[in-house]
Amino acid sequence: MTADLPYRVRRSDRARRVRVRVDARGEVEVVLPRRSPERAAAAAVVELRPWIERRLAEASAARATVAARGAAVPYLGRELALRPEQGRSRVHRRDDVLLVPGDERAPAAIERWYRRAAEREIAPRLDAAVAALGASYSKLTIRNQRTRWGSCSATGALSFNWRLLLAPERVLDYVVWHEACHLRVMDHSTDFWTLVRRHCPGYEDDRRWLRRHGTTLVL
Repeated sequence: MTADLPYRVRRSDRARRVRVRVDARGEVEVVLPRRSPERAAAAAVVELRPWIERRLAEASAARATVAARGAAVPYLGRELALRPEQGRSRVHRRDDVLLVPGDERAPAAIERWYRRAAEREIAPRLDAAVAALGASYSKLTIRNQRTRWGSCSATGALSFNWRLLLAPERVLDYVVWHEACHLRVMDHSTDFWTLVRRHCPGYEDDRRWLRRHGTTLVL
């Protein structure tokens, strides 16, 4: 590691090239192919230092945003107050209050609640979008991808990141339309973006919001 920019190295049999990641905690990881020399990590950090520093600044701002929430969490543009209750094991929503476990189980329980809520929110939106497009899909999965908000496979399997529920509702709607449109056009050609714009006017603002604020979508 460099003296003023610490990083960790992880070797991977699946990696084909050197990759650098900065996570939400501000930790830098360099992924090396199994046979790459150790010096390749240092070279990558030097080459990508401006990008790494921007990502570190974004991660710091994201942590400040999360800390400023206090005892509340965002939900599609609304704030849900967290109310711990001793003896509770599952999260329950009551209007704009989330009743949560009053012990160390709370973070995992809240994430499970968001995952269940994501399927309830996304499934009807996706069904409506697919019907409007005259398309069909084979499967819907809710995931927690590191860097992707949604995906569409060639077989029509769609997946979405549950953390989209931490964003404004219009951003979730955009991502649903984005992936649904891939059922018609699999690439990101002009035809694809024309189709997205037809069904989701003003999507550019939502896309920009996600790029700027995506790192804040954590609990």
